[in-house]
Amino acid sequence: MASHSFVLFEEQINQINAALLRMIKKAEAKCALLVDKDGHLLTRQGFTQTLDTTALAALLAGSFASTKEIARLVGEPEFSVLFHQGKKDHIHISLVGERCILAVVFDDRTTIGMVRLYAKETGDRLKEILTVTGNREEPALDPDFTRSAGSKIDAVFKE
Repeated sequence: MASHSFVLFEEQINQINAALLRMIKKAEAKCALLVDKDGHLLTRQGFTQTLDTTALAALLAGSFASTKEIARLVGEPEFSVLFHQGKKDHIHISLVGERCILAVVFDDRTTIGMVRLYAKETGDRLKEILTVTGNREEPALDPDFTRSAGSKIDAVFKE
């Protein structure tokens, strides 16, 4: 867990959402999520109604944490991009700065190359937006939210 997290203000969320929507349109992706490394969903855009975005956010953070250890074992500081290919849907996952993860879900209407290109461009834009947050402290999370997220994560692993 990070020693402290950050606050996003409404203007920043609006800028992030606009950048995500622009990427989804250009790359012809289905949706995009921005998650912090602690597994908290910061925002999402696109067609996410059929996704459990809370569980997905937690699993994305866990995936990057385990991948960091794999990278260390092979002599790399970190792998900054992950790609999972399914039969119909695929996911491109990349680090954004030191604290966030960008996940893009897409299908065969586009290519991994297009997604990589626009995810990189969007990641650079998101870094600019997120640097405004600096070292501001975030208020404590709502305990009900934390319990709910924990229950969803437990349910995912029990299935």
